[in-house]
Amino acid sequence: MSSETRSPLPRPLRRHASGESKNLATVSSSILPAFGTVIDEGYLQLKKYTIAPYDRRYRWWQTFLVVLVIYSAWSSPFELAFKKVATGSLMPVDLTVDAFFAADIILTFFVAYLDKSTYLLVDDHKKIAIRYATKLWLPMDIASTLPFQSIYRIISGKMHHDEVFGFLNLLRLWRLRRVSELFKRLEKDTRFSYFWTRYIKLISVTLFAVHSAGCFYFWLAAHHKIPKETWIGAQMEDFKQRSIWLGYTYSMYWSIVTLTTVGYGDLHAENTGEKVFNILYMLFNIGLTAYLIGNMTNLVVHGAIRTFVMRDAINEILQYASKNRLPEGLKEQMLAHMQLKFKTAELQQEEVLEDLPKAIKSSIAKHLFHRTVEKAYLFNGISDDLVSQLVSEIKAEYFPPKVDIILQNEIPTDFYIIASGAVDVLMYKNGTEQFLTKQGPAEMAGEIGVIFNIPQPFTVRTKRLSQVIRISHHHFKQMMQQQNEDGKIIILNFVQYLRSLKQELQQEIPFLTELLGDMNIEHVESSQEPQNTETLRSDNDEGANTQGTPTSYPLSSTLPVRVVIHGHHPNENTRDSSTRGKVIHLPDSIKDLLELAEKKFGKQGNTILMADGTQVEELSAVRENDRLYIF
Repeated sequence: MSSETRSPLPRPLRRHASGESKNLATVSSSILPAFGTVIDEGYLQLKKYTIAPYDRRYRWWQTFLVVLVIYSAWSSPFELAFKKVATGSLMPVDLTVDAFFAADIILTFFVAYLDKSTYLLVDDHKKIAIRYATKLWLPMDIASTLPFQSIYRIISGKMHHDEVFGFLNLLRLWRLRRVSELFKRLEKDTRFSYFWTRYIKLISVTLFAVHSAGCFYFWLAAHHKIPKETWIGAQMEDFKQRSIWLGYTYSMYWSIVTLTTVGYGDLHAENTGEKVFNILYMLFNIGLTAYLIGNMTNLVVHGAIRTFVMRDAINEILQYASKNRLPEGLKEQMLAHMQLKFKTAELQQEEVLEDLPKAIKSSIAKHLFHRTVEKAYLFNGISDDLVSQLVSEIKAEYFPPKVDIILQNEIPTDFYIIASGAVDVLMYKNGTEQFLTKQGPAEMAGEIGVIFNIPQPFTVRTKRLSQVIRISHHHFKQMMQQQNEDGKIIILNFVQYLRSLKQELQQEIPFLTELLGDMNIEHVESSQEPQNTETLRSDNDEGANTQGTPTSYPLSSTLPVRVVIHGHHPNENTRDSSTRGKVIHLPDSIKDLLELAEKKFGKQGNTILMADGTQVEELSAVRENDRLYIF
């Protein structure tokens, strides 16, 4: 798609990889689109010369830069204390490292960023540049990359050993934010131990504090007027002429001994400046020690409760799968679904919506899903009132790749609208799994079993990370009771869809050929009047046929309502088999219901009561699975 015809809106990211990726890896590296955001194939590609932040190659580049950051964190304080190495052996290394970070500054202008408000990637180059340039990142990145000493040498023609360059080199410590971001990512990656990740992070903080304090303490001694009146000069008066690494060893020894509060006393402050620094360092150590102890305690006892709960849940799944010898594919589905459940919990939909009034929840649902429901073929042309009722009762869910949403022959309790992603429609036949078709955004799954009231004829499995909208069978039928005209439109849409199916698909739906053969679709299209419901019901009113025969015909004026009828008063307790309840589909009139009851129980009745003794005067008040007592 050309850039001229592309939508200016930010686009969600789809990670492309060669081969078939594992469920857990796909879930871990995918960006979740916001609920209600419809995604199709046309919006998955980023603009030209734009880099996805979760691209594998960019991740490797960032990891390489972290290695260079570790070097910068060590060299910057070291070069301040031992300035000879700053213009000697380490200078070529510093210039090489700075060159890599300069390249990263340029690269950042082409990296898409995640908009935290919409959870979508922004790939507009102008917006990326403005975001990078208007924040602190760009000036600090430039300041931490410029080789000030080399620039001064080029301009003045001579090497300058002034201390100002040593302090300017400390700007490189700005790069440490990359290490912090790496640890945040590793802590959320279940492939790595959370405990050891946090432990290594705490050790790294401690080593950096020890290294920096030791180097600065040596710098104080090196710049004191009288070398002998310094902490290291008292032990080694000619320390400036001695080996750099010997001085570094003394510095680290003092720093570690002071940090651990051992205090042997062999190296101690000799002048006022060193004493002030010791005071500040020990105060800092109090805070650092509290930080380490607090984090370790929190890590062992209370750390990352949600993460531990997720890991415990995954371990329980592994144990359950091992104990019951579940197939590897089913275990993979369970693990992927559990990880996705915890990942989507970070979006906090449930926490946000839990305490809101129903009216606000309905308004939110309408804003998110109204257009998605309207695009579904089954609801094409229905009233806006019914769409609003539907969206107030639906529930949006994420499913990871290669997970079954619907199983063949399961009881039809829900049907689904695909908001994003893609699913495969499969069928098990003769012991093998057969692919039938693929479905994408705005298409539906499971509605055939719900409307025909038969076991689901197909298995529906996700191809990739998918967002679906679930509609309850029970709620859907309840709404249809008061929406006769919309019910006709829905059934007409349903019949037209069935007729448009491929012949091989029609043959796989039980009894569909016979049902379609009996329909007079032309009459429905011209008159929009329901056919006689008596011709649409099965002769067997005892309930759903165990072989899968549909118990109701879908062209009735409303969707069929199943009720249980009894031939006695509700207060009458009887175990007589002749008066046991009968499952039937509710007729169109009370007269028809009385005649049907007489046929079932062999005696005439003229009164219809509910289970609580309330008399039924209109059948429109009867709901699915109600018990009616006719006597």
